[in-house]
Amino acid sequence: MNATRSGTAPRALAAVGRTLAVSLALLGLWEAVVRFLAIPAYILPGPLRIGAAMWDNAGVLVHNAGITLGEMLLGLISGSALGMGCALLMAGSMTARRALRPVLLVAQALPVFAIAPLLVIWFGFGLASKIVMASLIIFFPVASAFHDGLARTDQGLIDIARLHGAGPLATLRHIRLPAALPALASGLRVATAAAPIGAIVGEWVGASAGLGYLMIYSNARMQTDMVFAALAILLAVALGLFAIVDRALTRALPWAPETLTR
Repeated sequence: MNATRSGTAPRALAAVGRTLAVSLALLGLWEAVVRFLAIPAYILPGPLRIGAAMWDNAGVLVHNAGITLGEMLLGLISGSALGMGCALLMAGSMTARRALRPVLLVAQALPVFAIAPLLVIWFGFGLASKIVMASLIIFFPVASAFHDGLARTDQGLIDIARLHGAGPLATLRHIRLPAALPALASGLRVATAAAPIGAIVGEWVGASAGLGYLMIYSNARMQTDMVFAALAILLAVALGLFAIVDRALTRALPWAPETLTR
């Protein structure tokens, strides 16, 4: 195991190095194109100008990033809990499955962008509407992935449990649930990647703080460098949250390792 870890660390460092090198090259090309073509800053600012805007407005960006991150986390928690509960109900009851499957389809088919104004009217301009929007986006991937995992448990294991007298609840708890955890982990990863969408859309429609609000505020004043700065901070927050969740899920499921060749 030590040999495996010692081999993994250099590969990870090499991957980080390649990513940084490509990112710096693209940023350099971006800056060169902006300067060579003399593109106005209000249309497309260069990376140096965006970096200066981030430095000058660091306090404002950090404050609003904290608000958006809080909305993402609360939406992720509530949406994941609703999705897991829905999947468990569907797995445990045919009646619940028939009743809730249309809800899953509607949750996926109805774009949150279309109902965002209504959610703001119903839940207000505060935190609640952003949490509801994020939850609606997160609900489907978690419920769908978890239900698929519960429904596709190895039939041989189910038969063995029945031979030993296990009832539906015992089979769900001891056989189906552990077998479905890798599928749930996949759904949670997808949900984490989608979590910023609900929060940002909610802030675009109606808010007084957050990175989405800051983008709309800056865009209305032609402060395009601040729009890009907020986007960069949002990207960093989203990637950081995904990395933390992905690492936690990998540690929580050591018995379900990846088998793809790295």
